[in-house]
Amino acid sequence: MGTHIARLVRTPNPSLLLVLLSLLQLAFVSFGNTDIENLITFKDSLSSPSSLRNWNASISPCNGDIANWIGVLCLKNKIWGLQLESMGLGGLVNIEILDAMPTLRIISLMNNNFEGKIPEIKKLGELKALYLSNNRFTGDIPDNAFEGMRSLKNLFLANNAFTGKIPSSLATLPRLLVLKMEGNQFVGRIPDFKQNVKVVNFANNELEGPIPASLSNMSASMFSGNKNLCGPPLEKCIPSASPQPPPIYKKTISALQITLIVISILLLLAIIATVIFVLSKRKQNPGLLNAADHDSSMLPSNSNDQEKKVSDSGGMMKRSDYGKLIFLKGEIDRFDLHDLLRASAEVLGSGNLGASYKAVIMNGEALVVKRYKQMNNVGREEFHEHMRRLGRLDHENLLPVEAYYYRKEEKLLVCNFMEDGSLASHLHGNHSVDKPSLDWRSRLKIIKGVGRGLTYLYNELPSLVVPHGHLKSSNVLLNDNFEPFLCDYALRPVINQEQAHMYMTAYRSPEHAINGRISRKTDVWCLGILILEILTGKIPENYLTSSYDSNTNLATWVNEMVKDKRTSEIFDVEMRGTKNSKGEMICLLKIGLSCCEDDPDTRPELKEVVQEIEEMKDRDKHELSSTIGEVNAIMSSRNARDGAFSSFNR
Repeated sequence: MGTHIARLVRTPNPSLLLVLLSLLQLAFVSFGNTDIENLITFKDSLSSPSSLRNWNASISPCNGDIANWIGVLCLKNKIWGLQLESMGLGGLVNIEILDAMPTLRIISLMNNNFEGKIPEIKKLGELKALYLSNNRFTGDIPDNAFEGMRSLKNLFLANNAFTGKIPSSLATLPRLLVLKMEGNQFVGRIPDFKQNVKVVNFANNELEGPIPASLSNMSASMFSGNKNLCGPPLEKCIPSASPQPPPIYKKTISALQITLIVISILLLLAIIATVIFVLSKRKQNPGLLNAADHDSSMLPSNSNDQEKKVSDSGGMMKRSDYGKLIFLKGEIDRFDLHDLLRASAEVLGSGNLGASYKAVIMNGEALVVKRYKQMNNVGREEFHEHMRRLGRLDHENLLPVEAYYYRKEEKLLVCNFMEDGSLASHLHGNHSVDKPSLDWRSRLKIIKGVGRGLTYLYNELPSLVVPHGHLKSSNVLLNDNFEPFLCDYALRPVINQEQAHMYMTAYRSPEHAINGRISRKTDVWCLGILILEILTGKIPENYLTSSYDSNTNLATWVNEMVKDKRTSEIFDVEMRGTKNSKGEMICLLKIGLSCCEDDPDTRPELKEVVQEIEEMKDRDKHELSSTIGEVNAIMSSRNARDGAFSSFNR
């Protein structure tokens, strides 16, 4: 008997081996070993690919609709897309490798350091979405660059350094819905888009001529920053008179005239030399006035540590426009506008609502000056009154607005500089021994502080529909003790309506997508997304687009993981200090999911959410099991979600 058992243990069952080998072979065939090789080759072609650390040939990139590799989007065990955003990647895009992946439909390389000319995108004829904004691409785009891309719906090329004319092949794409080309150096006329394009943005280029009638119903802000564009929705085009040929004179130039011309040239050269000398002296200490000359929308997102030196040829305001900063805390003015604009400046970055600069004034105090470009429609009295309301706010988890400046075409807000940066940089930045990832206690401390700050805003600003309205991890700043400070809060009343709808996080909510409205429960939804971002360490994809899409919603992914009973895989693998805190983590996950219900009526009130977070305690195994059951109960009440990116017409 014992010998027989031993023989069974030592001798594999042939039929079982065949089954296992068949399954293994089927797995490799269904996924495609070539795709793994292509992705590894693509990774090796990049500079600084450390963010793709888990791209390993020993692990399949996809497991059904779930990705095992960072930045890979999966659908039915096939690679559906690459979402390699804000990873510090650079170099040239090897389009030949991507062309060898037949199921690829989405590519997003936004917020990286890719450079050179635009790759031959038209080779990817089945591509449905391409996002290349906020990189360092340069040069002209060939006129036929997008020829034959009949499936392309979304194209983002904003904030690069493209030049030349807008390719006419864009106007031939039958399914194009969203086109963003702002913040480049395109010249010439805008092609006539005959297809039903929903959103275009050509702002801050060098375009000219009349805007095509097919785009005349777009917002005027989509064409701003092009001084030679005209026609609806901008000012009416004025026909130019035909120039008359210059008269021809026959005249002999005398010796005296030649002498005067030579003297004039010498004087001009002397003036130019003097100007160059003065400017070279000024470059030694660039101020905020100079730093602002850069088009902030062109700056890379990782420019925090780069001091920008530019010419002294303009700036945030003309010298004749110097006015007085208005301080909000009733204190003696610590500095004036002249001090601020002459301060040593560093560009911190730019967003859809404006640019931020770090300014160190004469006494060594570090400040942040926020230059908003989406407030030009706000009246003087309305703006002053709202700033006074913000000045009366006082809470330990709000970053106070210290001072502001108002002109019709220029609005600045001044705050204190926070050395430790934003929550987003801690969650999604590159970690090291000197700057490790946030541990569980710090993350819980941060979300508690965020809740307290939101509660205060709700109590002090009861008349606002969304007392915050722009809550996201980049708008939560931290000090050296990881105390959170909310910023960019309560700005909805002074942001232009069309820009608020396009760029503020409140308008990424499901209620705005469904019925075009937001409510006081919208900030609760944003808080829920923030909780899930803190727990998972993942970037909320829906904040990267101009509208809500449940398939790119972080909550959708978490829901799918819970439904598949893979709750333990949800949490950020880089989060430390979780050994004895599983109960609290599951509890916070439950709270985050309850905040992310699509129907605002089923979400809890903010005060209920904050109270639950404040009362969290470590739980034993029984409480942990109970909480997991509650999370699963939440899932059972939801409608089944479609697979990822269903909006792209699989």
